[in-house]
Amino acid sequence: MFRSLHMKLTMILLLLVTSLMAVMGAFLATSVSNFYVNSFYEQIDDVFSSASFFSSLRQAAAQSDGMERVREMMDANAGSLGIDYRTRNYYILDADGGYLCGSDDEGGGKLESTPNLLAAELGKTGEDSDVTADYMDAAIPLTAGDSGSIACIVYILDNKDTVSNLNSRLFLIIIQALVVGLLISLLLSFLLSKAMVIPIEKLTAGAERVASGEFGSKLPVESTDEIGVLTGTFNEMAGVLQETLQAVENERNKLDTLFLHMTDGVVAFDHDGLLIHSNPAAREMLRRELDSSCTYDELFSSLYPFSQMLALQRPNYAEGDMVVEGRTLELYLAPFSDQERGGVLIVLHDITEQHRNEERRKEFVANVSHELRTPLTNVRSYAETLRDAGGDIPRDTADGFLDIIINETDRMTHIVQDLLTLSRLDTGNAALNLSRFDFRDAIENVCRSNALAAKRRDQALSFRPDGDLPLITGDRSRLEQVMMNVIGNAIKYTQNGGHILVTAGTAGEQVWMEVSDDGIGIPEKDRERIFDRFYRVDKARSRESGGTGLGLSIAREIVERHFGVIGLVPHQGPGTTIRIALPIVPPQEGERPDR
Repeated sequence: MFRSLHMKLTMILLLLVTSLMAVMGAFLATSVSNFYVNSFYEQIDDVFSSASFFSSLRQAAAQSDGMERVREMMDANAGSLGIDYRTRNYYILDADGGYLCGSDDEGGGKLESTPNLLAAELGKTGEDSDVTADYMDAAIPLTAGDSGSIACIVYILDNKDTVSNLNSRLFLIIIQALVVGLLISLLLSFLLSKAMVIPIEKLTAGAERVASGEFGSKLPVESTDEIGVLTGTFNEMAGVLQETLQAVENERNKLDTLFLHMTDGVVAFDHDGLLIHSNPAAREMLRRELDSSCTYDELFSSLYPFSQMLALQRPNYAEGDMVVEGRTLELYLAPFSDQERGGVLIVLHDITEQHRNEERRKEFVANVSHELRTPLTNVRSYAETLRDAGGDIPRDTADGFLDIIINETDRMTHIVQDLLTLSRLDTGNAALNLSRFDFRDAIENVCRSNALAAKRRDQALSFRPDGDLPLITGDRSRLEQVMMNVIGNAIKYTQNGGHILVTAGTAGEQVWMEVSDDGIGIPEKDRERIFDRFYRVDKARSRESGGTGLGLSIAREIVERHFGVIGLVPHQGPGTTIRIALPIVPPQEGERPDR
């Protein structure tokens, strides 16, 4: 109950009022007591310091009836001495303190020896005050004549009943004032605490809303005091906090999107080596599911120990390679944050394709070198033979050598032209001359061009369209080059007396063309690579037939430039079937559809 600020303020005010009243009561009681004590001794001193009165007392005390005369004089000055015969009385005592007469005969026989009275018995005036005593007294010795002997002692005693009564009444007044003050304090403390607590409660509620993520509602500023300033500052803080959190959230969303869609894999481990983050690319590269149970040692301890990575000083990093299911991964490992709270971040990059491209590049260079070296060697050999033989070679033999030189030269020219064509297609410099043309007419034209070559080998080349074929948009000469290459390959690799069937049709928004033969076919292991540059299934027969190994590579580049697809399709029996699919109207740049 006393934990609330309202009750604390109320109790503080009540304790404050009670303390003030207690201090004030004690001060008043002490002041009243001191006042009466001082007043008592001032009255005694004023009366007995008068030379005439004191001399008269001494003379009266020296007479034979001196006690009676002293008593009369004391009664005459009772008012000046404040003697009221109830609480303050005078007593006339002998030299030994025995009671002779006075204003209180009953109390005279019960007098106690006090320090002042003992001083008077020794001939000294006793008027020392004691605030703590429950009485006030003064003792004045009266000497007889010149002998210096004590004739009597005038003893004035006040039992402080007046002071006690006054203090009692004062205490009652203070208690009454305290009760009234406490009631007023309760009311004021309630109002004051409400005035202070209600804004604080509103601030608390606002802080709870901010803690729960509600930054939109602002607290009303109802005053210009410190609490009002605090409320305004709180509203500003909530606004700044909202903007900061929004900025942090935006950055977090950016990072999440980046990690989610980036092609490189990212995995992070905490200080204990437990997985705390991974993106889909990392799971794809590592070929396994990654959850919180995965550890660094389980995945990458073969590269570097975890403790070694934590001890690595930024911005240093480590790198290495690992192979996962035939794919080569390049890894970059670096610590983040400090050793106590940080961990290790690993970036994975799939370099399998790079390795393959590098191998293909090396193979391409080797193939180009080989393809050019063979005809050059032949040209050189036959040319040197003609030069060295002089006129000794028969004309027919010399003409045969020259024919071989011309054929090899033509072969090198075809290779260079094919390489230039591929280079232009790769760099995008081979612009397509698009136009609307009859797809069927183009196929028939290519078939007529290859009819003589097929007839020479006693092959049956036929074209069977599947219904009407539409006009399409494309570069007719380039596409006829593709058709010529595919049909030409079918004629080359089909034995004499074989069959080549060309079919075509439409499928949705596409046209297609298939070339089937019953030739030597393509082994399963070579089917994925027949469109690679310089790749030939039967290298010996390809060279014999004048092939360069670039025809299908050029065909694929041209078809893909038309947003089409070329590839092998299932074939019944011996032989091969190649299918070309092209859109009737190619999409605009940047709108290439998934195939």
